[in-house]
Amino acid sequence: MLPQIQSRLGYTFRDPALLETALTHASFLPENPHVRENNQRLEFLGDAVLQLILTEELYRLFPDEREGALSRRRSMLTRGAFLAQLARELGLDAALRLGTSEESTGGRERAGALEDAFEALVGALFLDSDFPTARRIVLACYGSLESRLAVVDGDENPKGRLQELVQPLHGNHAIRYDVIRVEGEDHAREYEVAVYLLEREVGTGRGTSKKLAEESAARAALAKLRES
Repeated sequence: MLPQIQSRLGYTFRDPALLETALTHASFLPENPHVRENNQRLEFLGDAVLQLILTEELYRLFPDEREGALSRRRSMLTRGAFLAQLARELGLDAALRLGTSEESTGGRERAGALEDAFEALVGALFLDSDFPTARRIVLACYGSLESRLAVVDGDENPKGRLQELVQPLHGNHAIRYDVIRVEGEDHAREYEVAVYLLEREVGTGRGTSKKLAEESAARAALAKLRES
């Protein structure tokens, strides 16, 4: 599996043992006493390298954003589930070296193990090359940060993303949500909500609670505003 991963990365390790260690879960060592190190130290290093890479790139991409917004974006791009998805895209899940018990209980699909493997991979890249090379490869794994953020943010925090989009132009109080319809019995209510920007309707959404309906409306508004 190592050649396939290196091919996906577009990088061949000078020291393949670093890549092997990055893929070695702690559970592998008790059954393989000849293996002396798992990926936890590399994960510690890779976490710091990844934070710096993303901090620098977000600082460059969003010159008008303040520290809080930049920190939130970085947090979104380093969440466990997100890093686990990047690990799967690279095929790290298939290449993990796991102990028998960890393997039998689904460790190969466990988000925590995949997150650690991705961060350990970043650490291994940094040690095997240099920061500019690691930066180039990591950013290639992410692809367009704007596109990644649009998907993650739009799905997980549409109201916050809408507010963030509108606030620089129209201030903090330009967005308003109104319930325009409630249907169904008490135990099976469905709400319809409209969202207004400066009293102009920019989206509607439905949900089984006002919160879910508002989030649905915010997603619709984000799609409409991005088109325009």
